[in-house]
Amino acid sequence: MTSTAAPRIRAKQRPGDRLFSGTALTAGALILAILAAVAAFLVLQGVPGITADPEKTTLLEGTNFWAYVGPLVFGTLWSAGLALLMAVPIAIGIALFISHYAPRPLAATLGYIIDLLAAVPSVVFGLWGGNVLAVGVQPFYTWLVDNFGWIPLFAGPASGTGRTILTASIVLAVMILPIITAICREVFLQTPVLHEEAALALGATRWEMIKTAVLPFGRAGIVSGAMLGLGRALGETMAVAMVLSASNVITFNVVSSTNPSTIAANIALSFPEAYGLNVNVLIATGLILFAITLVVNTIARYIVNRRKEFSGAN
Repeated sequence: MTSTAAPRIRAKQRPGDRLFSGTALTAGALILAILAAVAAFLVLQGVPGITADPEKTTLLEGTNFWAYVGPLVFGTLWSAGLALLMAVPIAIGIALFISHYAPRPLAATLGYIIDLLAAVPSVVFGLWGGNVLAVGVQPFYTWLVDNFGWIPLFAGPASGTGRTILTASIVLAVMILPIITAICREVFLQTPVLHEEAALALGATRWEMIKTAVLPFGRAGIVSGAMLGLGRALGETMAVAMVLSASNVITFNVVSSTNPSTIAANIALSFPEAYGLNVNVLIATGLILFAITLVVNTIARYIVNRRKEFSGAN
């Protein structure tokens, strides 16, 4: 007894499907190719800077590369961390107000205004931070030193210009606020209505419903938005360079005139006058920033993927 397998019927792809599939594949491959090209450039041009003789480079000033880049890495992480600490609670509050409290016309208008912040160039934020915000907060810094100087963060002496790491962090917080708010808002709006109605039907108040149904559902989305904002803060250049009065130090004092610089701002300020191995040293610091950003994004994806089945983030 013989049996014959039924012939496979292959669906014929339409030209439009083939075109779309090929375009999507090309776009994905192009992204990987660009990322690989950037990484290769940074490695090839940065390794000579990492291994450079300190006596042959004016940037290193007789120290090795890691002693030079250490304060820059600290300043980058410190300013971005402070910005994230300020921006995330405000962004969550705005997103919750837009999605669950505000009337629809007001929510639409407020959401549009928040989104407009993302369209403001970083140079404008830098001008505002250096010429308006720094002048306005300087008396507050003096008050902090006078009343809370026993805390290392406010040990002082207070900066006379207000151009401190805290001022730069406030500017960064304003810049990343639209990104985090937009993602949190969209995730909160995707919370299943049945979950919200079930919590309300059991007698929960609106805040209790948000705490038990909305926030747990949107946890991974909040992490995604925070990590995207952190990536923007880590790589911000002009706003920090225009606001911060920096030096190559490591300090947790956020109100004094002695402040650590960031990698991106240091590259922007030093590159026009760099030559020879100095250029390689700056590119090497860019390689360090590239690695930090990859690590941050990897951690964010790991956190999101752990709860992706419960989240609207993906």
